[in-house]
Amino acid sequence: MDYLLALATDPAVWAALVTLVVMEVVLGIDNLIFISILTNKLPLSMRARAQRMGIGLALIMRLGLLGTVAWIAKLTTPLFEMFGHGFSWRDLILIAGGLFLVWKATKEMHHHVASATDEASADGGDATAAGTMATITARAAVMQILVLDLVFSIDSIVTAVGMTEHIPIMFVAVIAAVTAMLFMAGPLSRFIAANPTVVMLALGFLLVIGMTLIAEGFGTHVPKGYIYAAMAFSAFVEGLNMLTRRAKARRKSEQTRVLH
Repeated sequence: MDYLLALATDPAVWAALVTLVVMEVVLGIDNLIFISILTNKLPLSMRARAQRMGIGLALIMRLGLLGTVAWIAKLTTPLFEMFGHGFSWRDLILIAGGLFLVWKATKEMHHHVASATDEASADGGDATAAGTMATITARAAVMQILVLDLVFSIDSIVTAVGMTEHIPIMFVAVIAAVTAMLFMAGPLSRFIAANPTVVMLALGFLLVIGMTLIAEGFGTHVPKGYIYAAMAFSAFVEGLNMLTRRAKARRKSEQTRVLH
């Protein structure tokens, strides 16, 4: 108890906590995009439940990993050397996670383009949303969420260990970040579902993040700030495109009404 009180009265600890929460929330954006795209392939009645279940289990897994933080820290010890780089368990996990993300994003891009082509070629617009969605079960969605969260969790915990040695601070930061994810998952999922053009942009983000994880695994550090700045700029441009399309549709509707 005295230890916790000492932490609560230390300004440096509060600064570390704020930094860790911000870092966890920012890193959680990648996860949220993946969760939104994945759960949007489920029936509408199952999406919220799958999101809560996936994020809730991810929280339990992250807290469990924090309990083995000493073991997580050892994952950076090189196991073997290849191409002049010593590969650790962390590197192998990042490479595997990056390959999974690249494969998943590429597969979803292919399906998205194929679905759009099928809809355009359908006679009389008979193609339905159910026919163009890839089939996936809630269990499969939750399992894929957990697989990707495991990769991001290990990476963020290793980073957190380098920022603070206080385990309670890490626990609070993880709980705060995952709570934010729970509140943000629904609105982000609905936004992506309501704006189909955003799906391709989000998949592009996941593809870049996957390649970044692979590069990190091979020992090439890619500053996250550059990636998130590029993502923010792309989202800004897409936002302008959406406003332009809505303005054109509104003008066309007004012109049609005047003609009639």
